[in-house]
Amino acid sequence: MKSRRDQFSEATRAALLDAATRRFASLGFAGTSLEDVAADIQATRGAVYHHFSSKKALFQAVFERLENEAVERAARAGARGADPWQAALLALEEFLTHCCEPVYGRVVWQEGPLALGWSGWLEAEQKYAYGLVENYVRALLADGSLAPVPLEPTTQLAFGLLGAAGQALAAAPPEERPRLRTEYRDVIARMLVGLRAEERERRSGHRLD
Repeated sequence: MKSRRDQFSEATRAALLDAATRRFASLGFAGTSLEDVAADIQATRGAVYHHFSSKKALFQAVFERLENEAVERAARAGARGADPWQAALLALEEFLTHCCEPVYGRVVWQEGPLALGWSGWLEAEQKYAYGLVENYVRALLADGSLAPVPLEPTTQLAFGLLGAAGQALAAAPPEERPRLRTEYRDVIARMLVGLRAEERERRSGHRLD
């Protein structure tokens, strides 16, 4: 059993993350101060520093929570697939849909490189998303759905392609995102079809679903 003090500390940390997420999503990293985050939950600046050493550390924690959620959502969507090919397409669909959400899009794709620096942001993206992409590529290769292409270059290219799509969707006007999401999905799926093993291509007739 956790002590009441530990429970209060965890609740305070969660409330700070919620408040910071709202601030970063609406005002950006530069427009957010630790004082404002603390005031949003009626806490002191010292309470913020008890959990986070700096505004960057607070942003990092928000970023990590959002990315964990995104990876979990994509993995759950992929788990509904009847085979590795369908699993990859379902995970792709969920990822692109998630990138259209304003909080995730703003914080992860737009504010992330500014707050963490380009190299820090890319390292964080690789930490959370690269492994999931690699798992899908590995499963497609093992299943014979893809031609025998090298795992690492294929994963790197797929990872970069998804990142470019995520940034574009986050930067697009909200009313344009549904159309762009469909277009990116179709283009990426057709690129995947180009990597399919010849026997699978003949059997599927180049179907995307």
